[in-house]
Amino acid sequence: SQMKEAGIIVEAIEEQDVDDTILTSGRVTFADINVGHVFTPVTGRVMKVIAQLGQHMKKGDPLAVIQSPDVGQFSSDLGKADADLIAAQRDYRREKELWEKHATSQKDFETAEDTYRKAKAEKDRALQKASLLRSGNVNMVDQSYTLPSPIDGEVLMRNLSMGVEVQGQYSGGASQELFTIGRLGEVWVLGDLFELDMARVTVGAPASVRVIAYPGKVFEGKVDWVSRILDPTMRTAKVRCTFDNPDSLLKPEMYATVAISVEVRKELALPKGSVLRSLDETVVFVERGKTDAGKIRLVRVPVVVDEGESSNWLPVSKGLDKGTRVVTHGAVLLLGLL
Repeated sequence: SQMKEAGIIVEAIEEQDVDDTILTSGRVTFADINVGHVFTPVTGRVMKVIAQLGQHMKKGDPLAVIQSPDVGQFSSDLGKADADLIAAQRDYRREKELWEKHATSQKDFETAEDTYRKAKAEKDRALQKASLLRSGNVNMVDQSYTLPSPIDGEVLMRNLSMGVEVQGQYSGGASQELFTIGRLGEVWVLGDLFELDMARVTVGAPASVRVIAYPGKVFEGKVDWVSRILDPTMRTAKVRCTFDNPDSLLKPEMYATVAISVEVRKELALPKGSVLRSLDETVVFVERGKTDAGKIRLVRVPVVVDEGESSNWLPVSKGLDKGTRVVTHGAVLLLGLL
């Protein structure tokens, strides 16, 4: 009754699935399909900032409005290319009819044909250039362009303000990222594997990470990719692990300690909470029958275990046999008594 009230549980130890563990450093990143990096295709001045940090956006929602002469230029180029194509096509058809009737020279016919082909190529180029603006909302009246959100997600970064001049992505200059839109429900952790460990890690292997922001919390995930090439300087290969992150506790660019489980095997093992340190010994409490008064007898027994940092089960090397009844919960309460 005293043991029950104190929450002390005694269980027979058995063989368990015990895994070896590879520890490495890692870095939290976005899952690339869950993040959108927003640049502007036009050069101009920011007239309105719509999206706020932390705001949830739907795909296509407006982020900011940029007033740009590029909008009018793209439209003008397209109109001019269309007019030139119509004129060149008309000349080509006329020269072709005359050529078929032997009423014009071959040189004039070929010149008209070349002009038509150049005009057609220029029209295609102008269409391609104008298509860069189709993802956003173009207003030809005030020559403004509205940046749209590329995906559903939260505004994680904003790098512009009212009145700032921004460089277009296709203008030849250095364009900067204006918004980062992302979803943190699932994240990646990228770690480094030494060459000798590459053969031991397989896709689907269980993985866990710890970060200094939450020292008592372990995040569980799995390996979903192992690089086939080595970094020539570090002599390591990248390994990627996927983690569900419903509470957004894991944030991109956090440093993490990654534990990857490999080589699962059956061994006699103790749960981690049953093993205690007493002075210079590692001990457990073992049930040794009952006293004359009918009370349970518990004895402190030294053991040798492999204390893997991330494993829930500690393999027993010496001190216990299969079936031995050991205190698995509440052992720390007995440390000062026995």
